Amino acid sequence: MAVDVDESNFQAKVIERSRQLPVVVDFWAAWCGPCKALSPVLEKAAAARAGRVVLAKLDTDANQDLAIQYQIRGIPDVKAFRDGEVVGGFVGAQPPAVVERFFDSLVPSPADELVAAGDERSLREALGLEPRRADAALALARLLHARGDDDEALAVLGNVSGDFTVDGLVAHIELEREGQPQLVEALSKIDEGSPEAGVEALLRALEGNGSEDGDRIRRVVVGVLTELGQASEAARAYRRRLASALG
Repeated sequence: MAVDVDESNFQAKVIERSRQLPVVVDFWAAWCGPCKALSPVLEKAAAARAGRVVLAKLDTDANQDLAIQYQIRGIPDVKAFRDGEVVGGFVGAQPPAVVERFFDSLVPSPADELVAAGDERSLREALGLEPRRADAALALARLLHARGDDDEALAVLGNVSGDFTVDGLVAHIELEREGQPQLVEALSKIDEGSPEAGVEALLRALEGNGSEDGDRIRRVVVGVLTELGQASEAARAYRRRLASALG
């Protein structure tokens, strides 16, 4: 069942509520035929995801300030809110399949929820549902690596391709197995939760002698920097050093 919202409660029932669950707002009007056609489709989709998404309805005629604020130019206009912000939407009456896909994009899938749980059993179940899912494979491989089950960790990672972080962990395990003390010490810093210190040590090894393991060092470093993210100033500096060392 949809929740009726207006200018007096929009902040509480949509903006604040969206910090706990996605809120889908149906901007509609009583005279709008397509709105009436879309309404039961939205309600059915929301009911199928009860407890994971909220459906709200806002009468644009009675709440024109909000209609202007959210640039409603045609109705029905459906907008999804998460963490107080609009994160998606569509305009016009859509077929049920389109509406279902839209709602699916807003709520966690069973595999999403298993990955979020993060324990070994849940991660294995997630990979059972989505065998090539990189975040699940990476998390499970790290658990296996931490307890020394490197063969299985590599087997898990082998099902995923095209992910820098996964490729970096594969190279990490391979370098550890070679046993070069300088590299093993650098890699242990990453394992212990000091990725920048580990990258610094790996880059020094690469810059110092152009290690024959240069490609695997590069893969480890790229994987770590990918996780640090584009916003990290340290990551940007390390990327420049890596490019220089390989150039």
